[in-house]
Amino acid sequence: MNRIEFIKFLEEFKKDFDENKSSWENTNLSDFLESMIAYTEDIQVYYENMKMDVDADKPTWENFKNILMGASIYE
Repeated sequence: MNRIEFIKFLEEFKKDFDENKSSWENTNLSDFLESMIAYTEDIQVYYENMKMDVDADKPTWENFKNILMGASIYE
């Protein structure tokens, strides 16, 4: 994923929030950021469980996308 693809993802991510806010676990910034912290701590386990060969310690647009998506539903 490159920067332009990440921007397109963010546009769709925001649109999903605007249109489906009730399906998101974290609907205010404080809760979202708290969840984002927790999900970032746990994302390597997610990658391993999904048998994905991804190193969460290497920052990529794809990793950041996954963290944002996870934070929208993570408790």
